[in-house]
Amino acid sequence: MMNYKKYTRQYFMPPERCMDWADKEYVDHAPVWCSVDLRDGNQALVVPMTLQQKLDFFQMLVKIGFKEIEVGFPAASETEYEFLRALIEQNLIPDDVTVQVLTQAREHIIRKTFEALKGVKNAIVHVYNSTSLSQREQVFRKSKEEILKIAVEGAKLLQQLTDEAGADYRFEYSPESFTGTEPEYALEVCNAVLDVWKPTADRKAIINLPVTVQHSMPHVYAQQIEYVSKHLKYRENVLVSLHPHNDRGCGVADTEMGLLAGADRVEGTLFGNGERTGNVDIVTVAMNMYAQGVDPELDFSNMTEICDGYEHYTGMKVNERNPYSGALVFAAFSGSHQDAIAKGMKWIEEKHPDHWTVPYLPIDPTDVGRSYDADVIRINSQSGKGGVGYILERNYGIEMPPKMREAMGYAAKAVSDEQNKELQPAEIYQVFEEKFVGITEPYHITEVHFKQVNGITTEVTTTYKGEKKVTTANGNGRLDAVSNALKKAYGFDYKLVTYQEHALTKGTSSSAIAYVGIQTPNGKLHWGAAIDPDIIRASIDALLTAINHSVK
Repeated sequence: MMNYKKYTRQYFMPPERCMDWADKEYVDHAPVWCSVDLRDGNQALVVPMTLQQKLDFFQMLVKIGFKEIEVGFPAASETEYEFLRALIEQNLIPDDVTVQVLTQAREHIIRKTFEALKGVKNAIVHVYNSTSLSQREQVFRKSKEEILKIAVEGAKLLQQLTDEAGADYRFEYSPESFTGTEPEYALEVCNAVLDVWKPTADRKAIINLPVTVQHSMPHVYAQQIEYVSKHLKYRENVLVSLHPHNDRGCGVADTEMGLLAGADRVEGTLFGNGERTGNVDIVTVAMNMYAQGVDPELDFSNMTEICDGYEHYTGMKVNERNPYSGALVFAAFSGSHQDAIAKGMKWIEEKHPDHWTVPYLPIDPTDVGRSYDADVIRINSQSGKGGVGYILERNYGIEMPPKMREAMGYAAKAVSDEQNKELQPAEIYQVFEEKFVGITEPYHITEVHFKQVNGITTEVTTTYKGEKKVTTANGNGRLDAVSNALKKAYGFDYKLVTYQEHALTKGTSSSAIAYVGIQTPNGKLHWGAAIDPDIIRASIDALLTAINHSVK
């Protein structure tokens, strides 16, 4: 790794300090969003989308709420030309949606782009040329003046062809490789383009400042954006746009800091698909705003459907740990995390606070169509009593005593560890039944009768290894009397330390569940539970299960 010495910074700081963005706490309103999934996203696929897939994807983007959608580079690709024509001729572009087309600042490409736009109602023509030092020196071998001239000539041709068509297209200019361009030179080029277009309040221009390649830490990009934003001509009639790529893994940070620095608009893709390491993930940026109480003006309330559609159209996969959208992002396997989440959920249900504050869950999973049962607390060998208890309570109404939750947690973990897999709610309930419910061997109760004499007198008929016994005993209650009868019949030595009961369902045919904990002389706790319409029967069966546990 000694080759690091051949690298140096490829970015340029602004000629003045630009740190106003650092005094802002968060992005307080939604930017204008432009999806470039159908261009940047599509060109990054190993197998590009078919025409029908692109049409379906376009409609999904409209449903999510995008008002600006880049549909391709129609002059450079016949399939993208056909796609744009299909959108126009099939009348698939809603009146409140603007399609964006991309073109290099080259005359024949611009002219073909305008041919593809015939009949469209709302369009943005996005023209670009590269301005970076490395591109000027190595690719084009042109001076700053020559590169600026390319941009200006392209801007003039856009204006000319729009006037000839009698259209009202909006314009966008990108100094491609902005992050490798001297900020003052990028500003000079952008202002020269704006002098051609002379944007107005009712026909604003877009200046897009792309992170074509990520060279710096996000705070550097923020200063570059702030510098250009402060010094652009016609600023009140210009939308400063961001188009971050993700080479350093900082696409989201670049975007958020760029918005703090004065940007008005964001170009990106769903889930960050794009060339090399991808574009900025719009889902993450938008949901970050949502998690701080800001309306992102995009609808991700059915995240599963969006993920499924994206995977179907593109052949890509949404990573299970992708923020907000991944299948496992709300899942807690750790015992301490599960316990905190379960308690937090209980607190929310009891207190009904104005704001969401559940530990480990930055947003309510149901806001993006996830469920608590299937997506939040997941049980494996790393899980604890809190998670297991939460699953049983939420799915089956079982509210175990705290110490029994602990025993049930260990039982579930042991099964998960042995089988080396995650346990589903039904499997957890099966463990509960097998370990703690209805254990009638080796001791079994066949009959119980009560009389109210000297408190409660009971006559208990039991069997043990085929031998039948009938035992009479007293107690201060029915369960106490049965417990005393069992001790008398078999010489058991234990203390009845926990008894708890509650209804499982409402109504006249409701069942009840009872939990019993006994402690043997060695200090060990043994648990039993039973479900029955008769709470006395449930209590006795739970006690018997606990006793049978203790003699195993």
